[in-house]
Amino acid sequence: MVIVKSKVYPYLLMPQDKTQEEPTTSDRPNDERYDPQRVETKWFTRWQNDLSLYAADRDSTKKKYYVLEMLPYPSGALHMGHVRNYAIGDALARYMWMNDYNVLHPMGWDSFGLPAENAAIQNNTPPRQWTLGNIAKMKAQMKRLGFAYDWSREVTTCLPDYYRWNQWFFLKFYEKGLAYRKKSRVNWCPKCCTVLANEQVVNGRCWRHEDTLVEQRELEQWFLRITKYADELLRDLDKLDGWPEKVRTMQRNWIGRSEGTLVDFKLDGPAGPAGSTISVFTTRVDTIFGATSVQLAPQHSLIADLTASNPDLRAKVDELIAEQRKAREVGDIGEIEKHGVFTGRYAVNPFNHEKIPIWVANYILMDYGTGAIMSVPAHDERDHEFAKKYKLEIRLVILPLANDPEETATEPPLPYIGHEGMLINSGPYGGLDCADAIKKLSALAEENGFGKATITYRLKDWGISRQRYWGTPIPMIYCEKDGIVPVPEKDLPVILPEAVDIAHAVGSPLGSLPDFVNATCPKCGGPARRETDTMDTFVDSSWYFYRYTDAHNDRAPFDSKIAQYWFPIDQYIGGVEHAILHLIYSRFWTKFMRDLGLITNDEPIKRLFTQGMVIKEGAKMSKSRGNVVSPDEMVARYGADAARLYSLFAAPPDRDLDWQDSGIEGIRKFLARVYRFVIRNAGITSTTSVETSLATSLPPPLSPEARQIRRKLHQTIKRVTDDFQGRWHFNTCISAIMELVNALYAYEEIQGVGRAPSPASETSPDGTQILLAEVQRSLVLLLAPFAPYLAHELWEMLGEKENLLKARWPKYDAALAKEEELVIPVQINGKLRSRISVPADAPESLVLERALADEKVQSFIAGKQLVKKIFVPGKLVNIVVK
Repeated sequence: MVIVKSKVYPYLLMPQDKTQEEPTTSDRPNDERYDPQRVETKWFTRWQNDLSLYAADRDSTKKKYYVLEMLPYPSGALHMGHVRNYAIGDALARYMWMNDYNVLHPMGWDSFGLPAENAAIQNNTPPRQWTLGNIAKMKAQMKRLGFAYDWSREVTTCLPDYYRWNQWFFLKFYEKGLAYRKKSRVNWCPKCCTVLANEQVVNGRCWRHEDTLVEQRELEQWFLRITKYADELLRDLDKLDGWPEKVRTMQRNWIGRSEGTLVDFKLDGPAGPAGSTISVFTTRVDTIFGATSVQLAPQHSLIADLTASNPDLRAKVDELIAEQRKAREVGDIGEIEKHGVFTGRYAVNPFNHEKIPIWVANYILMDYGTGAIMSVPAHDERDHEFAKKYKLEIRLVILPLANDPEETATEPPLPYIGHEGMLINSGPYGGLDCADAIKKLSALAEENGFGKATITYRLKDWGISRQRYWGTPIPMIYCEKDGIVPVPEKDLPVILPEAVDIAHAVGSPLGSLPDFVNATCPKCGGPARRETDTMDTFVDSSWYFYRYTDAHNDRAPFDSKIAQYWFPIDQYIGGVEHAILHLIYSRFWTKFMRDLGLITNDEPIKRLFTQGMVIKEGAKMSKSRGNVVSPDEMVARYGADAARLYSLFAAPPDRDLDWQDSGIEGIRKFLARVYRFVIRNAGITSTTSVETSLATSLPPPLSPEARQIRRKLHQTIKRVTDDFQGRWHFNTCISAIMELVNALYAYEEIQGVGRAPSPASETSPDGTQILLAEVQRSLVLLLAPFAPYLAHELWEMLGEKENLLKARWPKYDAALAKEEELVIPVQINGKLRSRISVPADAPESLVLERALADEKVQSFIAGKQLVKKIFVPGKLVNIVVK
């Protein structure tokens, strides 16, 4: 984790501003005091009265830009971690508006989910009431923070007008054979008689009944066949060059494509209901003669047979399951301390007919491969560790090739995991190289019917069934005569009942409602039973961004032509914790919609940005940890602009931010300085004609100090523009604006503080006045994406009539941004000895002449022989002497 600590940077306070602290009424006129509450209340009221202010144009010829932050779960209130995420997207949206784009910037609510059920139980509040109340609070916070959302497109996933289309999509998956039922293991609380989410299992016990151990049970569950798209999901990652490489790598690993061999080991001795075959997948079938055991995941289907008459073995397997669960709760299960138990049974290796022991091990996972492995301890690190611990045989079967063909290969240190070598101790296959052996052994397995070359994926089909209340009802009916029958589209939505006693429900809450459960079969007209499972909430967030484009459509999820205009999303912003599930499911859903003919794009998101977390007291800011900083408090004390600006300034957006209250106080003072400067000099702008383009030369004469201000202005415009278009280091954007303000204050000191020309005395403004007018105007434009309240107030002070949101972004002139003089370091034998000032376009001869003439340089080279003069244009001079 990389954490960038926030601090008050020196240029917040330098050069010394004699009015750094907010002046009292006796110190200055009232209109020169920056009162964020007065300014922000004024503009908040205006913005609320303009319902179309942030609306995207429906029939625009402008280039489109769809910027989106991941929609939040309405947990109760925003904290500053949320504010940082939304401030990034809001700054980008405002910048794109000012660059004449047709911008879509919506917001909605991922409002189904487990926390609402928990709150209902703890607070005796219905989930719908709790959720909608939280949405109202969070929406009010967002509006007060000045986020530029088009609320006419608001989406709330727990309302029927949205989840109706979840159900419609489910029916389409079912029609295409991509929605199906199968048995799957779940966490089961025997006292609640219901399924628990992983988050509801604490130390192996039910979160509501701490004395009740959670069991593993197999239940019929609904799945979506995402694996049909596994190859495409993997392949198309190469198209996503606007995504962080770490996210693409995480998705590649999660999809986990592996080429290898499926091998069937036969159970030695009597077989039970689960059969007599143990299928294992291996990418290294060339090592199969080194297999000295077969290891099963504790949840493997064969375990029930092996433990049926052995309660001691069953108890030990349960301990392994508990160890796995605890490792998952803590973090990386890959780091689990390896434990296992011998079952007392053996399996037969089909290649050499050797009987090898069957173990159950806690590091073997049921959701990876087949849930069983052949253990080759000489050539696998985990198998080697396990074999050493339990004193299992370790048999070398791959010998690394010698570097010199004339040399004899020697036995390597174990485990040897190299892929290049020669087989030994492998029967008739000894002497083959690894690659040839894999081909021949895979072919042999297929010829003899005990295996075949195959491709597997770590990615499994998506289980969407949830035995909980607060989610989208699955639109299926069970009829004794006709079996599973889909709800007709005309009968959608299947409405989620509201009067449900979740706190006292036994089993699925919907199952206790006869009016919901009892249905009529749409096929035969006879009595039937409605599905009582609800959908995984990742369904809601897999396609919501398409609904934003046509949020009130009651005939389809969205209009295809409208979606075609807006997609793909130009910029998506959210936490890296969503890199796998949400983003993979979203990509899958897009590909399925494409195959339905709803859209033409293959991918939903062109560019992805994952912002860093906000850290406080050494941990991620979150309600559960009790370390949240409320934006309401920050807005009340410092203003919304200061809260937004600090969240962008304190660290690069992709790094973690360590929250410091002292930092936001420094930002408030900076905004006050900007306010005082503009109010003192606004009279110049109101009487001076200013061109909107800054790429024109100003009329002479300008003093050297004025030219420096002009240069600083164009350098600042370039830095801020480049950051928006490139690396998104908004902290350096804001620091550049601060440096410009410091330069303006220093210029004021030279000219005399507050001595702007009087409008009555000026009939023909000179170049300095025009420059100052342009600087003020550009300063406000640069500040607008980051501190919109203050920027709008200052824009009005400057006499501007145009809507600042759509005002043209300032352009920089490279010639005017160029330094007139450069400071060049001078080294003697590679050590810095002096610095010289030269014209920016000075030729090499002049730079070397001044370097040699410098007094400090002369003192180091006096009496020595000049060997070489090295000149790096614009960078340095190095003089070599002896």
